[in-house]
Amino acid sequence: MRQHTLAGQVSLSGIGLHTGKEVTITFLPADANHGIKFQRVDLEGEPVVPADVAYVVATNRGTTLAKGDATVATVEHALSALVGHNIDNALVTLTGPEVPILDGSAGPFYDAIGKVGTSELEADREYFEIEQPIEFRDELTGAELVAMPADHFEVTTMIDFNSKVLGPQYATMNDLSDYGGEIAHSRTFVFLHEIEKLLNQDLIKGGSLDNAIVIAEREVSEPELLALAKRLGRESVSVDSSGVLNTTKLKFQNEPARHKLLDVIGDLALIGCPIKGKIVARKPGHAVNTAFAKRLKSVLKEQRKLRGVPKYDPTVPPIMDTVQIMGYLPHRYPMLLVDKVIELSDKHVVGVKNVTFNEGIFQGHFPNNPVFPGVLQIEALAQTGGMLALSITGDPGEWDMYFVKIDSCKFRGMVRPGDTLILKMELLSPIRRGIVHMQGTAYVGNTVVSEGELIAQIVKR
Repeated sequence: MRQHTLAGQVSLSGIGLHTGKEVTITFLPADANHGIKFQRVDLEGEPVVPADVAYVVATNRGTTLAKGDATVATVEHALSALVGHNIDNALVTLTGPEVPILDGSAGPFYDAIGKVGTSELEADREYFEIEQPIEFRDELTGAELVAMPADHFEVTTMIDFNSKVLGPQYATMNDLSDYGGEIAHSRTFVFLHEIEKLLNQDLIKGGSLDNAIVIAEREVSEPELLALAKRLGRESVSVDSSGVLNTTKLKFQNEPARHKLLDVIGDLALIGCPIKGKIVARKPGHAVNTAFAKRLKSVLKEQRKLRGVPKYDPTVPPIMDTVQIMGYLPHRYPMLLVDKVIELSDKHVVGVKNVTFNEGIFQGHFPNNPVFPGVLQIEALAQTGGMLALSITGDPGEWDMYFVKIDSCKFRGMVRPGDTLILKMELLSPIRRGIVHMQGTAYVGNTVVSEGELIAQIVKR
């Protein structure tokens, strides 16, 4: 499936739930691979904050992102609406620090985006495919979230507040096509006993009975109702037979559970790509949702690395054998650490190093527990990268390549005699003035054993 963006721009205005400040939010189209980003156009320099879980800084009654001095609060409903429309790329501008709460749901955002429509882009969509169950549990709250394999995105949420008024509920979205009619318009909710506490925390300054369902867990006296009405800017309020303090009826009997599902979708959008799998959330909340998103993001990063694992078939003749490699590199035994080249393009190269016990290094390096040194893995990657750089430069045998810098080097697994090292080097930028900047990854099978960024310089002999 292709990536999508908005077909046009659309704006909405309202107040922030917690700040109480008037703000205009505008959804704009963006190019392929842009992702979802927020922009504070009211601040100097109009800073941009990516919709990425790495930028989450607060989760108290909403999800807040920050980069530098720029913050964007209560992003979950807007993100949920974008997911509901299968939008991968958008720039979302704000004239204030918080996304407007509007009616307390994602419905106004979803409907506004629906009016301008979506546009297909010339780039394939990347999915995060759940290949095996991924679990997260918060011991303090008892919250549990699980991602399981499925051929499409579906979500089930279960809530239980030990309340006599709001009993256990669950909600399910079987397919994203159900989002607009079943999930988007479900409003946020709060218990009556929480309101005073939130007001004292300088929160919900923009909260009202127009943008939240208030649930009363006990009988409320008339003086209490009058005092509450005054704080909420109402002449009067009352509690209906279902325990809901509001001027409107529930849109769904399980509207609270549906809203929690809406929040889960918005918070998990922060992993940066659509999920292909089933999410089951018990007692979800912004803190556990975003913690789970971080867990999923780490799995996604590992998946991306494994997608790039080169396929090595020893029965296929190499592009270059050892003799040909020595025509490019000055290294000789025991420092020639590339046995053959199996892939070579203008942007990447893949080499192979067979690790055997009869190599001289094992006589002195852990002789009773032989481990191929990490520094030699990096050297093997560098020599492999040299084959790419020198093949692009031309005139083999006329140039040498020297290390300038090594960054972000990590050693993730041991390499032992009998292992076959697959050495992959990818250009991170075009070669300029003889400077070569590459990303190196060494594998044994499908396992990353070492990686790092290598910078070298090509020098005429």
